[in-house]
Amino acid sequence: MRERRKSSGWALAVSCMLALAASGCSSGGNPAADSGTGGKSTADSGGANGKPLQMQIFGGLYNEMPDMNNAFWSEWQKRLNVKLDANWVPSGDVITKLDLILSSGDIPEVIAYPNQGLTVSMINAVRNGAFWDLTPFLGDMSQYPNLKNNTPPNWQKFLAVDGKTYALPRSRSLIDNTVNIRKDWLDKLNIPVPTTLDEYRSALKAIANGDPDGNGKKDTMGIVGINEGVSPFEAGFGAFAPHYDSDGGLIWHELTDEYTSLVEYFRGMYAEGSLPKEYATMKRTQMEEAIGTGKAATYIRSTRYQYDFELQAKKVQPDAKIMALPPLKGPGGYAADLSTGVNGGIFISKKVPEAKVKQMLAYFEATASQEMTDFGYSGVEGVHYKVVDGQKVPTDLSVKEVNTTSLGAGVFAYVKWGKVDNPGAPKEYIEQKRKEVADYEKVGVYNIFTWLISDKWVDIWPKYSNEWESMKTKAIVGQISMDEYKAYVSKLNNMPEFKQAYKEFAKAYSYYK
Repeated sequence: MRERRKSSGWALAVSCMLALAASGCSSGGNPAADSGTGGKSTADSGGANGKPLQMQIFGGLYNEMPDMNNAFWSEWQKRLNVKLDANWVPSGDVITKLDLILSSGDIPEVIAYPNQGLTVSMINAVRNGAFWDLTPFLGDMSQYPNLKNNTPPNWQKFLAVDGKTYALPRSRSLIDNTVNIRKDWLDKLNIPVPTTLDEYRSALKAIANGDPDGNGKKDTMGIVGINEGVSPFEAGFGAFAPHYDSDGGLIWHELTDEYTSLVEYFRGMYAEGSLPKEYATMKRTQMEEAIGTGKAATYIRSTRYQYDFELQAKKVQPDAKIMALPPLKGPGGYAADLSTGVNGGIFISKKVPEAKVKQMLAYFEATASQEMTDFGYSGVEGVHYKVVDGQKVPTDLSVKEVNTTSLGAGVFAYVKWGKVDNPGAPKEYIEQKRKEVADYEKVGVYNIFTWLISDKWVDIWPKYSNEWESMKTKAIVGQISMDEYKAYVSKLNNMPEFKQAYKEFAKAYSYYK
């Protein structure tokens, strides 16, 4: 009954707020004057009539395809007086699909962009007028107290394009990806828990060649997923620190000497059998299958996934245990990268009428409230969790319905452990995982290129990125020598257009120091 009363009162507040947003009493044509305040959203074209806001949204799918009429989503839409037409795309395909959508011009009303740094195609779409400039709507943020007070600091800086705000933040925790490993395999093979990147490499070599699953075959992979992203390792090798060329230009992190050293590190791991032969062509579903079926020791994703992968592995290996390693010491720092707290942004298509933009902003303002954030991470009391001794204990339904995908339709308040805690995990597991990753925030670093923009880079990098990716792969698998790879990188860095881009990066970075 408590949840029902809370839900009813919340929905009433939302309806009132959206009615204000929809009424649109214009003040001198400034859309900021009527952008709605701290509640939720109602109505598609005439919010004052109490009908649910109809909203298309494109976002990433990180779990099983949800039933939008299940207990979680039904309550979400009821509380916010909204009807979502969601297009959830598997996370491994979401950027490719988004590029196709942007090129077609048939853009959904809302794009929940999933990554910290904008792709070149996304930046170009913004500049070509595909999305609303939200700057005049938001104004001084006084009409949006949740967006102003509950979200990560400096989110507008991290999402800005040409100094303007085109997106609302997808608030996430600073600690996100952490290097993990099968702890039970370390124990079985008498391998100490690694504390450095060199020790980690040695541990993977021993695992990949040590038959930890006992099936008598050399079929265990050390690490999968380095073709998706290697941000913790970049941090450990120092590639995220600012590196300047002789002209004072800020070198792209993947073309630094430090990143080249990381390529050599992976080359060694490949030669030792720690990387699967097909690593470069593996899809995300294959990587998830490898870690979830006990075929891989490491797959780096958001820390909260470690519980899900462990549960899957236990079905075939009952003793499976995945631990987050402490920040591993590397030659250039620790293998610990931090999110800006802004894991992508929520963009509103320019095809949406101005009046509806205001209703949508009211909806997203409401999703940044603490109440909706608690709901987003925990679900409905009595359905997705029970309170036992003051603690939320998840039900079996929670694992299925309250997950990463269920965070895809809102802004949410900043939650320190949001990318660490798994809502389906028991209290003891969550507490242990927090201990394992606590030091990441102390020694972690940011990738500054997630928010720096260079016009020249946007123009030239698409012409070379695939070629560079191919050369990197060839270097890792031994098809070319490291000297050949270094010569290729040097050639790029000395091209006039690259030097110009680096000067633009340096100028952009000077504003954020």
